Amino acid sequence: MPKPVVAVVGRPNVGKSTFFNYLVGKRISIVEDTPGVTRDRIYAEVEWRNRKFTLIDTGGIEPYSEDTIMQQMKRQAEIAIETADVIVFMVDVKDGITASDKEVATMLRKTQKPVILAVNKVDQIGEPPADVYEFYNLGFGELMTISSIHGLGMGDLLDEIFKYLPEEDAEEYDEDVIKVAVVGKPNVGKSSLINRIAGEDRVIVSDIPGTTRDAIDTYIENEHGKFVFIDTAGIRRQSRINEKIEKYSIIRSWTAIERADVCLILIDAKEGVTEQDTKIAGYAHEQGKASIIVVNKWDVIEKETGTLEEYRKKVHEKLGFMLYAPVIFISAMTGQRVDKIYGLIKYVADQAAMRISTGVLNDLLNEATAMVQPPSDKGKRLKIYYMTQASVKPPSFVLFINDMKLMHYSYERYLENQLRKSFGFEGTPIKFILREKEKE
Repeated sequence: MPKPVVAVVGRPNVGKSTFFNYLVGKRISIVEDTPGVTRDRIYAEVEWRNRKFTLIDTGGIEPYSEDTIMQQMKRQAEIAIETADVIVFMVDVKDGITASDKEVATMLRKTQKPVILAVNKVDQIGEPPADVYEFYNLGFGELMTISSIHGLGMGDLLDEIFKYLPEEDAEEYDEDVIKVAVVGKPNVGKSSLINRIAGEDRVIVSDIPGTTRDAIDTYIENEHGKFVFIDTAGIRRQSRINEKIEKYSIIRSWTAIERADVCLILIDAKEGVTEQDTKIAGYAHEQGKASIIVVNKWDVIEKETGTLEEYRKKVHEKLGFMLYAPVIFISAMTGQRVDKIYGLIKYVADQAAMRISTGVLNDLLNEATAMVQPPSDKGKRLKIYYMTQASVKPPSFVLFINDMKLMHYSYERYLENQLRKSFGFEGTPIKFILREKEKE
């Protein structure tokens, strides 16, 4: 089940980032920063009353835009209208209503989405100041007063957001169906790939309009198993928005990745790995999803001996955090190697669901620590007492150790490599959970 999306819209300097950081600092589990994953933190996971949602600071989506404030605001509003389940429209009590507030209000009023008007910088407790009342003119009915900097009114605002979060609906597919997200930049060939895959398999049951937003789910059953392909491409016809579609496609990819068991990360062979590809792959990695890197349009590349290997090396250099993901070279246009994709999806899905018994893990651990001693600091050495597998998808291992501070990233990396050498785990990230054993 993907998390609902809540987007924050507003002029520069009304306090969006302070609001975002307040919630992030207080109530958010931020995934650890993995080296090699690009990070411009414009989204984060918030939990309130046992519901999780993704909070997006739309102002951060285009920070370097040379545009006038108005154009930037419109773009933020479009992104919010396009992708969010709930929109928080933030204004500043000290500035009163500005022309750009009015224009954005007009855009937001036309949407079918719930919009919560948050009047920020109301820094005192008690009766709201008279200046608040003019914001009723924006036409959103009730408004919430908050102070991002002092954290006032945050609980009430979160309660209000909570009211509008969509009902949680259970996933509608059987356990044995592998959900595959096809993600990548616009025009990289996502739809053509799905059409090609579907075209060769006449057993499409139906095109179920995706339960989440409007991604299209294509269900396919064949000798390899049962699959649902989640297409994030054709969601919005481009005529509506001739602005950069890239921004939406990233947010769309997030929701598809959250639902998926396996991600096909499509790369355009002509362009190579771009920054946007790194972001999308980084999100799949953080979410612990099994992934396959699919280099599409391989038919248009001039080849000589060694081109393929050279290219694979380049891909791995750019996506250094995802060396575990197999790379396959295809052409959705000509159908070259597309038939190999099913076997690969099934393979990485099985790898991500693999369990290793505790006995076997500890034999491996003893060998690994004998070959390369655990790190030490100021004469104190890291001890790893034992290891056990906590869960699958992604394979997660609990290490019981004597002191958290002694575990070094590079040693975790070494243990991960030993696990991969012995058991494969191809195509899936591996997570370690560290527990300090109670000191005697």
